[in-house]
Amino acid sequence: MLTLQALRRRLAEHPLARVGPGLVTGVADDDPSGIATYSQAGAQFGFNLLWTMPVSYPLMAAVQSLCGRIGRVTGQGLASNIKRAFPAWVLYGTVWLLLLANTFNIAADVATMGDVTALMVGGSRHLWTIGLVMASLLLQIVIPYHRYVKYLKWLTFSLLSYAAVLFTVRVPWSTVALRTVAPKLAFDAPTATVVVGVFGTTISPYLFFWQCSEEVEDMRARTGARSLLAEGADAARELRRIHWDTWSGMFYSNLMAFFVILATAVTLHVAGVTDIQSATEAAGALRPLAGDFAFYLFSLGIIGVGLIGVPVLAGSAGYAMAEAMGWPSGLEVPVNDARGFYGVIAVAMLAGLTLGYTPINPIKALFYSAVINGIVAVPLIVVVLLLASRSVVMGAYTADRATLLLGWVAAAVMALAGLGMLIPS
Repeated sequence: MLTLQALRRRLAEHPLARVGPGLVTGVADDDPSGIATYSQAGAQFGFNLLWTMPVSYPLMAAVQSLCGRIGRVTGQGLASNIKRAFPAWVLYGTVWLLLLANTFNIAADVATMGDVTALMVGGSRHLWTIGLVMASLLLQIVIPYHRYVKYLKWLTFSLLSYAAVLFTVRVPWSTVALRTVAPKLAFDAPTATVVVGVFGTTISPYLFFWQCSEEVEDMRARTGARSLLAEGADAARELRRIHWDTWSGMFYSNLMAFFVILATAVTLHVAGVTDIQSATEAAGALRPLAGDFAFYLFSLGIIGVGLIGVPVLAGSAGYAMAEAMGWPSGLEVPVNDARGFYGVIAVAMLAGLTLGYTPINPIKALFYSAVINGIVAVPLIVVVLLLASRSVVMGAYTADRATLLLGWVAAAVMALAGLGMLIPS
């Protein structure tokens, strides 16, 4: 008979007991900019773009699991591994484009968070935006990683608000199931544009850098833990954990994105509201159609995922630049010992905040971010695949063929998505 002590030991050893980098990364993928894209998909096309979520899920999960694997096996972030294995122009070109895309993305996200907060409780949207940015920045600087990551994990529950919205409206589930596998779509520029936006939002370069570096942070946070190349005794258990963490985290992310598309399809699309320019517009439009409760649930979800997404955007920029330049980095490292790393985080967040006071509106910022991400994603996925398959980098822990195959499919899909941006509207 299984004793209580033995049960606790088994639960502690189960891969899901240490979910973290994959879960946080998955939720960060559904940032306010992503919510805006998914809302537009549901409002404009109803149920006919629900298929994008089950299709993108294995592709994004495969790429993210490869990134997590690289970090845990080598004990170094993605930029450090690129620096060792590729020419300098590959490294610096990728890092600078990432910084540019992240800054525009932060601008769109923080503006949306400020707008939604003002919509909910009143007051100046600019003051709310400044307050949220400063609070988020201070949390990253003041709180060590092992405590900060717990705060991020609790915030992942905010995504459940999108599932809760569905309880406030009537959902024709049989039609949902049918259109998920058999959509009715016209192959034209408007369709291609939204599909490109959905895939570009779901498979984003900043997530690659974040997940790889957070595996390193997770390793450093545990006493005596070393890279699998240095100490491979726990390799099987650690790689199994990364698999569970990443695939479950991405499933949670994509399921909630599916619910956002569905919620806006059964409310906005049905009511003839087909043009959503931001997550704030989606929340505001829900209010007269689905009631105050749905509005508050949707709005709280935007703020909650924004509080995860913005630190991940800024943090991934910090990791990438610090590793490229050879600076000390890590959210567990005190500020005085990693000034360059925290300086990049601060500059990225403040630059994003500043963009909100320029003629570049949040929608244009989101567009520029999507274009740059589309440019960076394909070659970066290829770089990740080459790193994960090279024994000179990974030793005996190169990625399996099935995951690599999914990664190559993801690269092909993102390349097609990039070409889709060239279709004239």
